[in-house]
Parts: sequence; C-alpha cells; structure tokens
Amino acid sequence: MRARLVLRRRLGAAVRRVRRYLDEVATVGPDDEYASAFCAFGRGAALLAPQGVIYNERYLSIGEGTLVGPYVTLAAGIGPGQEMLKRPTVAIGRHCVIGRGSHIVGHWSIEIGDDIQTGPYVYVTDQNHSYDDPDAPIGWQRPKEAAVTIGSGSWIGAHAVILPGTTLGRNTVVAAGAVVRGTFPDRVVLGGVPARVLRRYVEGEGWVAERA
Repeated sequence: MRARLVLRRRLGAAVRRVRRYLDEVATVGPDDEYASAFCAFGRGAALLAPQGVIYNERYLSIGEGTLVGPYVTLAAGIGPGQEMLKRPTVAIGRHCVIGRGSHIVGHWSIEIGDDIQTGPYVYVTDQNHSYDDPDAPIGWQRPKEAAVTIGSGSWIGAHAVILPGTTLGRNTVVAAGAVVRGTFPDRVVLGGVPARVLRRYVEGEGWVAERA
C-alpha cells in the first residue's frame, strides 16, 4: 500500500510538471506564427494556455503587454470565416489583464482601453437577442448590436456582464456579478442587477456614496 501511494505521488508530480511545460509551450506571444493571424498583436502580449475559443483573428486586436488568461473566448461574429464590417471588431488596449474563462464576443464594436483588468468569467458583448415579435422564437429573431466602450484604468469584477450599448468612463469599478448597460462617467463604482452608481469620486471629498 505504501509503495502504491509513493508511486501515485510521483506520477502526479510528473504529470503536473508536464502540464506546466505544455502550457508554457502553448502560450502564444507576438513572435509566434499564430500571432500574425490577428489584426494586431502587441509586443509583450500573450494568450496564456490553455486558450479558449478564438476565431476570426483578423478582426481581433491585442495591445502591447496585454495578458489574456486561460480559457478566454475571443471572437468576432457568430462563427469562423464571417466577414465583419469593422476592423478590428474587438480591440483590447495596452497592459490589460483578461481573467480566466472570460468571454469577449464582438459583432459590431468592442473597445477596451488601456490598463484594464478583469476578474474571471467576465462576459462582454455588443449583440443581444431581440424579442420584438412575441410569437416568434426569440433565438430566431434578428439580433441587435450596439457598440461597447470600456474606459482605461477600469476594473471589472468576477462574473460581471457588460451588455450592448454600454460606455464606461475611465477608472470605473464594476462589482462582481453586476449586469451593466448604459453610459456612465469616469471614476464611479457600479454594482447590482441592473447596475447603478454606488459611489463616485468627488474632488476634495474623495469617494462618496451615491444618494438613493
């Protein structure tokens, strides 16, 4: 029994070493051939392994020094090979960190500024189903697009959802689990479903709670 336990531990350690090595090899940097498929892939940027679903790379732009975490989906359009109207359709700025398992799916325009960090499993999209016809299946109705802009210096908490038509100002905090739609100014804290301003920065006073 003891010999079997020792063998199991050694095998487990060996598997973990191999996995770390494979993840390192599979990480994509700007000098890799795959990076040339993107609209832009900045110096020092990386797609950490294992990668999530990524397609229509020619419409995706990744800025200098940006790290895209494991299992992140980056996509333009509904499926591979689709021709888009805007290039890039999804633009991620410089020195960003996109958290594990996040989804950024663009159909019209998603612009993510510089120095932005997201927690894990954040969802950002510029398209949503419509339900104008109450008798037709919602999934078959024509979707609607509206551009999304996330201001530089912002922090998006885990499991937050950024919906079409959202514009976030600079240095915005989005609380974990918030569902955000609308236009918001610089230096605010957003939270809730639907998200609203919880705090804002006031010169000379600092961060103050929003009055109900």
